[in-house]
Amino acid sequence: MIEIVLAVVAGALIGLSLGALGGGGSILAVPVLLALGQSATQATTGSLVVVGVTSLAGAVTARRAGTVLLARGAAFGAVAIGGAVAGAHLSATVPEPVLLAAFSALMLLVAGLMAARQLRSRRAAGPLDPAVERPGLDDPIITFSPTFMCQCPRALKVVVTATVVGLLTGFLGVGGGFLVVPALVLALALPMRYAAGTSLVVITITSAAALATRAGAGIAPDWGLVVALTLTSIVGSVVGARVAARADTARLSAAFTGLVLAVAAYVAVQALPALV
Repeated sequence: MIEIVLAVVAGALIGLSLGALGGGGSILAVPVLLALGQSATQATTGSLVVVGVTSLAGAVTARRAGTVLLARGAAFGAVAIGGAVAGAHLSATVPEPVLLAAFSALMLLVAGLMAARQLRSRRAAGPLDPAVERPGLDDPIITFSPTFMCQCPRALKVVVTATVVGLLTGFLGVGGGFLVVPALVLALALPMRYAAGTSLVVITITSAAALATRAGAGIAPDWGLVVALTLTSIVGSVVGARVAARADTARLSAAFTGLVLAVAAYVAVQALPALV
């Protein structure tokens, strides 16, 4: 009973983070599944289910709110599939203590990215005006008609970034939202709030690719816990997406940064004894 209650509470937080901030859900999903008795491999696999399904629900809600650029998200996600498949294969060859240590390091990186994002958001704070801030769709990176044109440095940046995000998704069972959001801002020049919504499309695609790869390896988490996490996470993502469209999420982001740091320390304590 306690396990289900913990899964429900954690699922709500995961969904709220994904819907409102465009990422961070798997940073909670993996440690929660570990705390509920799953192995590192089971936890990272179960996280892909939770985060992938929740991101899809959040993307639908964000699309209705007008904060998703579907074509750009789908293109970025398609490029990331190769990395996701390679990362999923690689995870099966790495000892679990190494997997946990890598996840802890990633959490520290995520906390740093979140803190930097908060500082940028405060400096550029202001109401969302779709007529002004919505990026135009007439600036493609590559075109073939009427003549071939390629913004090759920008295209290379997109390919490298998407591949790295895919690798992290497949290897650690994370959606990579807090890497996708800055990538969409820098590589595709999306305003922050559109990047958060569009990142949900990318996370859905990469999580599905990584999960499909792992499915053939016989890695099965506790599906009861995964379903409980997923259902409550979906509700949280819908609420979070609506919050992101109407309210300032700075306080939520700051609180989540502190939570990520605390969970990173917890995972590191578990991993380090097995490494030394």
